[in-house]
Amino acid sequence: MDGQERQRLQTIAAYQFGAGAGTTLFPDDETLSVLRTSSGRPQQISAATGERLVSYGVDGRFTLGIAGGRRLLGALGGPAVAVGTESIPFVTEGKNAFAKFVQRVDPAVRPGDEVLVTCDESLLAVGRAELDAEAMDAFETGVAVSVRAGNPDVRAD
Repeated sequence: MDGQERQRLQTIAAYQFGAGAGTTLFPDDETLSVLRTSSGRPQQISAATGERLVSYGVDGRFTLGIAGGRRLLGALGGPAVAVGTESIPFVTEGKNAFAKFVQRVDPAVRPGDEVLVTCDESLLAVGRAELDAEAMDAFETGVAVSVRAGNPDVRAD
């Protein structure tokens, strides 16, 4: 990946996730692996360890991998949807997070946003918000986050 492409990806990440997200996901001093489509467009960006950071969709937005979620949580803390401990065994297995169990949510979250599902500052999963922040707080039924990938490193105690 050349410097110009890295800068473009950093700009997209900053737009989608907020200031600082670009350099958090794609640091200038890290070698990243890029899987490309047949037309040459970046499709997946992985860390040097092989862990998928993000996929780059044809809509121009990133979908997070667990490794990318860890980076965003560690540096920026979000965009996060915090759920109760009763959700841990389900969400870490890749099952959806329900509004009934949401304890806190970043107020800027909108439907369709990529979010981190957390509990006690631990990353449980990454996925797509199905509701806005206000609805997640208010609703007692329905899917709050459609989970794309659970974090198998987190265990319910």
